[in-house]
Amino acid sequence: MNILFVIPYVPNKIRVRPYSWIRYLSKLGHHVTLFTVCTNQDDHQALQDLQQYCEHIHQVDLPAWRSLVNCLLALPTRQPLQAVYSWDASLAEKLYASASQNSGQDSFDIVHVEHLRGARYGLDFIARSGERKSRLPVIWDSVDSISLLFRQAMVQSKSLFNRGVTRFELGRTEAYEGWLVDQFDNILVTSRHDKQALLELADGNGSEERINVLPNGVDLEYFTPDLAGERQDKMIVLSGKMSYHANITMVVDFIENIMPQVWVKQPDVKVWIVGKDPPTKLQAFAGDANIYVTGTVDDIRPYLRKATVSASPIPYGVGIQNKVLEAMACGTPVVASEQAVSALDIQVDHEVMVGSNPGEIAEKTLELLGSPEKRAEVGSAGRKYVERNHDWSVVTEKLAQVYEQTLTQL
Repeated sequence: MNILFVIPYVPNKIRVRPYSWIRYLSKLGHHVTLFTVCTNQDDHQALQDLQQYCEHIHQVDLPAWRSLVNCLLALPTRQPLQAVYSWDASLAEKLYASASQNSGQDSFDIVHVEHLRGARYGLDFIARSGERKSRLPVIWDSVDSISLLFRQAMVQSKSLFNRGVTRFELGRTEAYEGWLVDQFDNILVTSRHDKQALLELADGNGSEERINVLPNGVDLEYFTPDLAGERQDKMIVLSGKMSYHANITMVVDFIENIMPQVWVKQPDVKVWIVGKDPPTKLQAFAGDANIYVTGTVDDIRPYLRKATVSASPIPYGVGIQNKVLEAMACGTPVVASEQAVSALDIQVDHEVMVGSNPGEIAEKTLELLGSPEKRAEVGSAGRKYVERNHDWSVVTEKLAQVYEQTLTQL
């Protein structure tokens, strides 16, 4: 199958969903042509890695000031800022031209567009292409319901700026997401909660069968336990992109509300905050002798493999938390909030330790720190869980099935 992939940011090992789709579709023998937006030099370097999996790559440079202009122009309208943030008309033109110029054996079969930021490219393609039966089908991978995320962030984010922006954006994002549900031939989301959120926004307009839940996966050959190595004693890791507002709130809550309860009983426990672009608020925690802030790391696996415990007490969020799956795949026992694992069909306190408030999360953390046997049980059960439910090769085969189903519906 020949697939036009439109991603409003360059796929990489942090933006793992589109990166993995492309890798595993290539392994299955499909042909991917990528259209994407570069914002910095790191993006251009990431594209070098993707060339081995893509037939062709078309990119445009979209510096931050251009995205800001897009947002400013959208302020007086009812369009969400997310919907215009990554828009570039020249990339949309390249997409349509590529689809129009291909014919015969080399013609494209389907268009796959990701995220609310990418939806406009799909809409533009549909508008240019005419009637449904005469154009390529377009699948929109919503990933998560952004308005569901905004409703949570509006209340719980530690940043006044983020709370203000999400409050401003919520109404227009809800209306836009509800409208988008009826614009595409098929829709993907990562969890049943996100599917339900979109259906409610669409007022149950018969879209349920077109919204497919395809969870994130894990590269089980990359994220593996280090059976020959030894874990460090009393080392807790929090991982993720640390500029993301939900992760910032997670770390602040963990350090300020959970760890004091842990340190009272085990004062020598170390906390490692591992992830890209930690803001000043998080960097300041490194002034404590028990806290380390790494910033960007080339490889998260050594930290997960050495950790006694991986903590994911995220207080709000949508979809599936990759940080949880990656730690589980490394055989690291995970302690998490209910929100962090709400999309997983896990056995609580067997595959993942789960707490509903800071006191419970501290209690579960101390239980793991104090019991090698419990750590071994949870780490082993967690690995087996992701092997059964989140193997990228299996998830990508299901994606290919959605493509085939979409083609038969035309």
